[in-house]
Amino acid sequence: MTDSLLTEIREDDTTAAWWRQAAVYQIYPRSFADANGDGIGDIPGILSRVDYLAELGIDAVWLSPFYPSALADGGYDVADYRDVDPRLGTLADFDAMVEALHARGIHVVVDIVPNHSSDQHEWFQEALAAGRGSAERERYIFREGVGADGSEPPTDWVSVFGGSAWERVEDGQWYLHNFAKEQPDFNWDHPEVRADFLETLRFWSDRGVDGFRIDVAHMLTKDLSEPLPSRDELDAIDRTSGSHPLIDRDDVHEIYAEWRQLFNSYDPPRTAVAEAWVDTPERRARYASAEGLGQAFNFDLLVADFDAAQFREIIVDNLEQAQRTGSSTTWVLSNHDVTRHATRYGLAPLQGRAVKQGAEWVAAGGPVELLDRDRGLRRANAASLLLLGLPGSAYLYQGEELGLHEVAEIRPEDRQDPAFFRGAEFDGLGRDGCRVPLPWTADGVSFGFGSAPAHLPQPDWFAAHAVDAQASDPSSTLSLYREALRLRHPLQTGETLEWIETGRADVLRFARPNGWQVVTNFGSEPFDLGEDAADVVLTSRALEGSTLAAETTAWIAPGSDRH
Repeated sequence: MTDSLLTEIREDDTTAAWWRQAAVYQIYPRSFADANGDGIGDIPGILSRVDYLAELGIDAVWLSPFYPSALADGGYDVADYRDVDPRLGTLADFDAMVEALHARGIHVVVDIVPNHSSDQHEWFQEALAAGRGSAERERYIFREGVGADGSEPPTDWVSVFGGSAWERVEDGQWYLHNFAKEQPDFNWDHPEVRADFLETLRFWSDRGVDGFRIDVAHMLTKDLSEPLPSRDELDAIDRTSGSHPLIDRDDVHEIYAEWRQLFNSYDPPRTAVAEAWVDTPERRARYASAEGLGQAFNFDLLVADFDAAQFREIIVDNLEQAQRTGSSTTWVLSNHDVTRHATRYGLAPLQGRAVKQGAEWVAAGGPVELLDRDRGLRRANAASLLLLGLPGSAYLYQGEELGLHEVAEIRPEDRQDPAFFRGAEFDGLGRDGCRVPLPWTADGVSFGFGSAPAHLPQPDWFAAHAVDAQASDPSSTLSLYREALRLRHPLQTGETLEWIETGRADVLRFARPNGWQVVTNFGSEPFDLGEDAADVVLTSRALEGSTLAAETTAWIAPGSDRH
């Protein structure tokens, strides 16, 4: 590769389009870095690691909720949308963090949780105190129970975390919670709810926040006209019609059109990305429209095996969707809600679902087998390098750059995720295993996370994955990510790709508009790159002559007349 290509500057990152091909690093604040020694990660901890983030080479950080919360659901039960949890710092700490990140060219995206609040939120406490028929209760969804004394919930609906979706209060009424009982759903027909969230978006935008990730963006508006349907009736309703009572309703886009007006009042406009679990590309496209949030997560790779055919189909489909909407797609292999992809890829190919039994992983519906950690990490690095070569934005989850596996060896008494305790199916053990605090050093009471034991126990094998154990090792996963993100900036161009046939179904190869190529060998046999091996600038495993090993990705950059 020529020096001129390496130093070529892509579109100015201060423009409105910075997000279209950004590498965004998700921080789960309570598990990133602990500055005050209480075992919980905090905003000053993030501030202490901004140089690490800059050296990694990311374009933006996305912060999972850091607001005041009783932690019934890892911070997604928000008690105050316009403040920082005092255990995590202050607004002044937040401002200092934003300033430090911006000074290093890193944008800031924050989580907004609009479907529900915490039951500790001021409004919900007012609703409980005010009683039946009050204006305060109209901000949420309260209903009378059924049966002679109203002791049965209004419907037999089940929450995402298991159990009834209704909870009874002291005076006998019931409120709707599609998630934990500590997370009452807002009534988005109420003008005060709509106005308050606009104020929240202004509050953080005025503090320098560049964008927002919208939690369960597809569930805000609801039609709870009587009679309410039963669970079976609800399940039978077409979820693609736009008129389902609870999910992906057409009228939710009226809210996002109003939000977009607010976002566009800033220079540059604030960005947004929807977490919208919807059933068709057409439904997803509405969230990604320029008149709405502008971008929507595609989670397809989260449920794909390490398989060339699945990857190609997902890539083709999502690039076509992006072209139709005028948005850019997103690529995600891990986040705070799923088993880490290094572990998924080290298990039997059963869509990555697994549970821990004793010392063994059990693939759901399949035979017992030990997790192949080396193979899982090898495949994870290959998949990550492919992902970073795709057009669109790449969302990385903290710790994947260290090659972390899922932590399954957490005792029930140490777990925190409500999905674990309520029987919901989040990969069998809930989501704590991907939320264990990061290892920064190979020793210390919490591997450098802080000066006290971490709020979730860290396993001994974290030592080998620590930042200080990998930073100076050119063959480490951390070094791979740093080099990939360094090269990605000058290489990233356009938002299209062209497939190059390889003669093998298990080897994918594509070229970007400037000639940059990505080759991934999903198979078990090596693949010969021939004379193109001379232009390889990065591989997830070292080449052997001109041969790309099994389960390996290579980047080929233009550097000769052949290209």
